[in-house]
Amino acid sequence: MVMEYLLGWQLPAIVCLIVGILLMTYEMFTPGMGVPGALGALSLLAAVVLRADSLQTALITLLLILVPLIIAAVIVFRSMSRGALSRSPIVLKERIEAESTSLGDVEMQELVGREGVTLSSLRPSGRADFDGLRLDVSSSGEFIPKGARVRIERVEGLRVLVRAL
Repeated sequence: MVMEYLLGWQLPAIVCLIVGILLMTYEMFTPGMGVPGALGALSLLAAVVLRADSLQTALITLLLILVPLIIAAVIVFRSMSRGALSRSPIVLKERIEAESTSLGDVEMQELVGREGVTLSSLRPSGRADFDGLRLDVSSSGEFIPKGARVRIERVEGLRVLVRAL
């Protein structure tokens, strides 16, 4: 009875509102509409239903829900594009720098001409072993069965192109 009402809000409606906003904010950091987003939406809907004794209070409650969510979304998405979150590992970059992978090294270019054996069927890509060095490789479109001898023809960016011997 102590906290049955707080500014016209019942305790279950307050709990649903807080839990819903927290879950929806968490959902902004995870890809897709997952369980937290669905539970958050249901919780916010429950807060509106529990609070609404008239259309006017339902609309006010809906505004109280939408305004913090929109503000949180703007802050999160702005930070992901320009702020501290944009420099964190949770935000994927639009492209992969060749220098950031082992394929960008001069050593990879030196592998051209090396012969090896496919570890999986190439349809047209798969894995091959070149004297203990296992690489993801691609053929020029043709099927190459598992266990076939191949030669590295060229390295193009992140692709290692091979040909059957």
